[in-house]
Amino acid sequence: MRKWLLLLAAILMEVTASLSLRAALDRPAWYAVVALGYTGAFVALTFVLRLGVGIGVAYGIWGASGVALTAVMATVVFGDPLTVLMGLGIVLVIPGVLSVELGSQSAHAPRRHEEGVMA
Repeated sequence: MRKWLLLLAAILMEVTASLSLRAALDRPAWYAVVALGYTGAFVALTFVLRLGVGIGVAYGIWGASGVALTAVMATVVFGDPLTVLMGLGIVLVIPGVLSVELGSQSAHAPRRHEEGVMA
């Protein structure tokens, strides 16, 4: 559970940093939030990896979720457009992320034919 909370924290810090980057265009003080957000995101992601989540799974979920959430929040916060095609892409991210996670779990599951084999 801890690894998923840390991954969620990494996603939220990355999204905050990305949105702050947009805000910093008009108000440079926001660059401090950008630096802290990206640094925090990578530190949290490092802890996720140390807790045993594979890089493909962690980065895939982090990256895809960050892109989707940033697009939605940019619409809410800055009034950026969110087209039907963009919405479709966001919707397609969900099964993609789930496929990566489920594929990772099945790759680590013990296989019956390997249980009695000596290496």
